[in-house]
Amino acid sequence: MLELIFMNKTIDRYQNRTKDLMSSNSTAIEDVQLEKEYDSFSMTKKLEHLEVCKRKLLGDGLDLCSIDELQQLERQLERSLSKIRSRKYQMLKDEIMKLKEEEKMLLEENAALQIKVISESSKKQESNQRSESSNHEEIMDVETELFIGPPERRSNNNNNNNNNAFL
Repeated sequence: MLELIFMNKTIDRYQNRTKDLMSSNSTAIEDVQLEKEYDSFSMTKKLEHLEVCKRKLLGDGLDLCSIDELQQLERQLERSLSKIRSRKYQMLKDEIMKLKEEEKMLLEENAALQIKVISESSKKQESNQRSESSNHEEIMDVETELFIGPPERRSNNNNNNNNNAFL
C-alpha cells in the first residue's frame, strides 16, 4: 500500500511538472514574440532616423534644425569631405606612380629601339661600302680602247684590228 501512495505522489509530481513546463513554454513563446516586435519597432525607428539624417545631409529639412544641429552637420560634412579628398589624392598619386612606371618602361624601350636602329644603319652602311668597293674594283678591271680620229677611221681600224687578231 505504501508503494501505491508513493506511485500516486510521483504521478502527481510528474503532472504538475508537465503543466509548469507547458505554461513556461507558452510564456517563452510570448516573450520571443514580444522581443521580435520590439526589434522590429527598434529597426523601424533606426531606419526613420537614418532617413532624416540622410535628408539633412542632402540639405532637405534644415528649417527645423537648431544651430547646434547645423554645426554638427557641418562638422560631419567636413569630415566626409576630408575623407573623400584623401581618397581622391591617394588614387591620383597611385595613377601618377603607374604612369611614371609606364613612362620609364617606354623610355627603356625607346632606347633599345634607337640602339637597334643605329646597329641596323651601321650594318647597311658597311654593306653599301662593300658593294661600292666591289663595284669600284669591277670598274677598274674594265679595259677601254681609246681611238683618236674621225669616226670613219675608228670603224676601219676596228675592222683591221679584228682581222689582225684572227691572223
